[in-house]
Amino acid sequence: MTTSLAHLRVIDAASFLAGPAAATIMSDYGADVIKVEPLVGDGHRRLSGSHPIDYTWQLTDRNRRSIALDFGTEEGRRILLELIDGADVLLLNLRADQLRRYRLGYEIVRERNPRLVYAHISGYGLTGHDADRRAFDLTGFFARTGVMDVVRHRDHAPAPPAGGMGDHVTAMSLFGAIMLALYRRERSGIGGMVSTSLAANGTWANGLQVGAMLAGLDPTARRDAEGHSNPFTNVYRTRDGRFVMLALALPWKEWPALARALDHPEWLDDPRFPDLSTAMSNRVALREMINEAFATIDADEADRRLRAAGVPYSLVARLKDVVDDPQLIANGAIVATDSKEAGYQRTLATPFALADEPQRIPKRAPAIGADTREVMAELGYDEAEVQRLIAAGVVGAP
Repeated sequence: MTTSLAHLRVIDAASFLAGPAAATIMSDYGADVIKVEPLVGDGHRRLSGSHPIDYTWQLTDRNRRSIALDFGTEEGRRILLELIDGADVLLLNLRADQLRRYRLGYEIVRERNPRLVYAHISGYGLTGHDADRRAFDLTGFFARTGVMDVVRHRDHAPAPPAGGMGDHVTAMSLFGAIMLALYRRERSGIGGMVSTSLAANGTWANGLQVGAMLAGLDPTARRDAEGHSNPFTNVYRTRDGRFVMLALALPWKEWPALARALDHPEWLDDPRFPDLSTAMSNRVALREMINEAFATIDADEADRRLRAAGVPYSLVARLKDVVDDPQLIANGAIVATDSKEAGYQRTLATPFALADEPQRIPKRAPAIGADTREVMAELGYDEAEVQRLIAAGVVGAP
C-alpha cells in the first residue's frame, strides 16, 4: 500500500506539464492531489490533438481529482483560497504579472496558511526583465540555455527538440524542492516558498558545457571547426540504417576492445594511434575509420560484438523498441495501469522507487471538473450553492 505521502493534500493549480508532473510524483506515493483548472480545462488536455487517447494528459495528470474553477472571479479566488487553507502544498506556474493580477503571491498566501509549501515554477524566474515572459520547455529549457546549440551539427540549424523533455526534468527538480521544504517544516512547523524555472533547469542540465564556458573554454568551437570529431563519443550508422552511440569515457583503456570488436586489430599498431594524445590529433581520420567499420555490419551484429567486448555503447532505440524494452519493464519504468481502455493499459512510472513501498497503480486522469461537487462539499458547500456557482460560471462540473 502506498502511504508515504498519504497525509498530504496538494493543490495543483499549475498548467501544462512541469508543475503538474511534480504533483503526479507525489500522487504516485499517496498524496491527495486536487487539480484546479479553468472551466474549459487545462490547455495541456489538447496536446494530443485528434488522437483518441489523450496520452499526454493521462501521463502527467493521473491519480488526482479535478475541480473546474475560474479563480479570476472574486468568488472563484475565494474558493481557491479556501482550498489553500487546508493544503500542505500549492503548485503554481503563473507569471509574475499574473501573480500580481490574481493576488496570489506568496506573501499573501502565507498569511492564511503559514504551514503551506508554496511551489512555483516559471519560464525564466520571478525577477529580471523576462519574469513576465511566456515560455515552454522548447524555448525556456532548450533554446535559451544552449542545449540546442551544443547538440546541433556543424553548418546545420538546430533540430526542434521533442516537447516535454525539459518539463519532466524540471518536474523532478520542483519535486525535490517541495520535499526539502516539507522536511524543513517537520522540524520547524513553518512552510515556505520554493521555486525553479525551465531556464534554471536547462542551464543545470547543460552544466558541463556551460561550466566549460565559465572556465574559458568554448566546447562548440571544435564542433564548428571540424564537426563532432571525437571518435570515442560519437554516433555511427550501421549497414541496416540503425545507429550506435559510443561513450568511451576511458578511451585508451577501452580502445583496444573497440578495435577488436570491429574486427580491426591492426588499428592498434597504426602509427597514427600509438597513444591517446596522438590518436586525438588524428581524430578525424579515426572517426572515419570507425564509421566505415560500422557501415559493414548490421545493428544486431554490432550489438552482439560491443556487448561481448564490454565497450560502453547503446543502440539508438526507436520509440517502438522503448515501449517493449524488457529491461525497462523488468525495472518498473513502464507499468500497467488500472484501465482496460486500448491505448492506456500501460504508462510510465515515476522514475525512482522506495524499496519497501510500491507506487500507486496509475489511475486515469480526471475529466474536466469531474470532482467539483465532491471537493466543494468537503469545503462545506451544499448542492444548491454549487448549482448557483455553476450557473454563475464560477465552477464547472459534468
